[in-house]
Amino acid sequence: MANQSKSQLRRLTYMLAPLALLLMGGGGSALAANEMPIEPARIQNEAVRSAATSGGETESDAGQAGRNVTQQMTREGLNIQFDVVPVASQLATGQLTEADTAEVRFTITDAQSGEPVSGLYPTAWMDVAESFDQLHGKGGQTMSCRDRVGIYLQGIVGVRPLIDLNSYFVMVLNQDPSITVIDPILGVQGRTNMYAQVVLKRAGADWAKEDDEKRMFVSMPAADMVAVVDLGKFVVSHNIEAGDNPQRVVLQHDEQYLWVGNDSKKEGRSGVTVIDAKSLEPVKFIPTGEGHHEISLSSDDSHAFISNRDSGTVTVVDVATLEKVKEIEVGTPIALGYNALSEALYIADSDSGEIRVVDGKSLETRTRIETAPGLGPMRFSTDGRWVFAVNPHTDQVFVIDSSTNTVEYSVPVEGRPFSLTVSDAFVYVRSLEDEYVRMINVKELGRRDTPLVTKFAAGKAAPGRARDLPIADLMMPAPGEASMLVASPADLTVYYYMEGMNSPMGNFRNYGHLPRAVNVVDRTLRERNPGEYSAKVKIPAAGNYDVVFLLDSPRMLHCFEATAAVNPSLKKYYPPLAIEYLTEERKVAQGSANKVRFKLIEPKTQQPPADLEDVNVLYYNTSGRQRDTVLAKSMGDGIYEAEVTPRYPGAYYLWVSAPSMGVGAKQLDYFSLMSVPDRDASPTPVGDEKESDG
Repeated sequence: MANQSKSQLRRLTYMLAPLALLLMGGGGSALAANEMPIEPARIQNEAVRSAATSGGETESDAGQAGRNVTQQMTREGLNIQFDVVPVASQLATGQLTEADTAEVRFTITDAQSGEPVSGLYPTAWMDVAESFDQLHGKGGQTMSCRDRVGIYLQGIVGVRPLIDLNSYFVMVLNQDPSITVIDPILGVQGRTNMYAQVVLKRAGADWAKEDDEKRMFVSMPAADMVAVVDLGKFVVSHNIEAGDNPQRVVLQHDEQYLWVGNDSKKEGRSGVTVIDAKSLEPVKFIPTGEGHHEISLSSDDSHAFISNRDSGTVTVVDVATLEKVKEIEVGTPIALGYNALSEALYIADSDSGEIRVVDGKSLETRTRIETAPGLGPMRFSTDGRWVFAVNPHTDQVFVIDSSTNTVEYSVPVEGRPFSLTVSDAFVYVRSLEDEYVRMINVKELGRRDTPLVTKFAAGKAAPGRARDLPIADLMMPAPGEASMLVASPADLTVYYYMEGMNSPMGNFRNYGHLPRAVNVVDRTLRERNPGEYSAKVKIPAAGNYDVVFLLDSPRMLHCFEATAAVNPSLKKYYPPLAIEYLTEERKVAQGSANKVRFKLIEPKTQQPPADLEDVNVLYYNTSGRQRDTVLAKSMGDGIYEAEVTPRYPGAYYLWVSAPSMGVGAKQLDYFSLMSVPDRDASPTPVGDEKESDG
């Protein structure tokens, strides 16, 4: 229970927030429970715009405003030192400006000995005080730092500081062309928890993110493209041509190249497309062989290894020259991975059940490990010591010691295991034929004859009931916690499991979308060195920031300050339009015509534009079965009305565009509706089956 409590400490700080503030002696103002929450995208846009205009700096004094000095406070026997330092070397003078990437750092030491204090779980936020007061203060009045913490900790949908150093977001890759972004802090408290939705050209298959978690690359097989998702704004910034039927995507360790597997059935078009991850331009297509391609890279990025399932080979490519240097004959290469600890490539042959170990330098076979025919995916422990391979045909997980390359355990796992994910403490195994996730205790490997296996139910439906299983991972460890996120395609749900519990701690609804995979975007404050807790952030706007520091044990709250100067090289951007939806009723009858009203405003003037004749509303069902566009009618004073008719039950998303104002369909905030059958309505689709492409 001690380990469980430590890992939940940060989350409990949110959930027990009112009690925490009471014990610290503060009341704090709060929004009433019945007040209407403001949508996240709108809050962010207004806060950034407000900060840019109310920060008080001009270009002439920008050089002075952004200078920050080390600040300290001593309390409860601890000394806390706060620094915010621009990351770029050219800004080593300490000047901080908007759009900079900066390191926010808290160094905690013992007040008497000066020794670093480790194992704490501080939480922190940064916000421009003036803009927050304008948005959330009563009548725009000034709020104390303690008051603002009270609002942060309530977890109100859409009410967030500009920079949250405690959170992470759950990203769910859906069967339809979208990615759901979920705020797990709000979700645990039982509130609406969809933070944003990323709309793709076509459905995604696999994804890879940069180490600093600023961008994510998503393959879209039906579009022959890879989408680049900005993880700060949660929008698609680019779509890159990526060859025929792109599936697996792997980013090099140095992030120079993105490798995309092309599972094309066209002659000569099956192989890999290499994309420059900086310029986002395709560099070269390399034909390798037929069938699905798994991709792995050596630890120094000198070689890329590409499996060709139908051709029965693994192609080795020299990364420096992008030329093929070797072909390794394998029966059916179902999985492969490079182990940095043993400096070797492991190739799983599904036909023979053999795992071949290839030396990473000489590219010669070191040894062959015999298991059983029918092998599936393969993973390594976080320290590289152990290799895990599932076999759905024999209901086993083989555990291999990479130091000896021998099978140490054959662990029985029921229900045709097909997917596995590794945390520091456990191997999580998902089976096709039941709802359970099995857990093999990694810490006990090598210490006992039979590894301990436990299980928990992730939903009520077996993954095999889903119509399409992904190549991306269904399970992902949550950042900084002994916990796992599990996507259940058959339940339309993501489950949150805390290690040591008998069942999931909670779950996140996916709003009618069929989940294909789960990932996380980490925004948490981490202990990088003993007593040093830091995070890298992008400064969104100029202004005077309050930096809130909260520690649960010993209990303390303190507000530091930081200043970001106006960046004279940046042009202030005002979006052409802002939107406010006036329709309140979200539940509509399937097949009925429903009027949706909204108001358009020009942000720079805060006035409605002249009547526009090209305001369109694109709406579609999350299943992808209906996609229609209708023209909105001007009602005067910037108000428009459009009639939408949902022909299918389920969730619908609406996007407004105005081409004459330079506003596309995915630039403004979206609106959602839930279509439900009437009592006497047929469950079949209403109207003509022929769909408009919009």
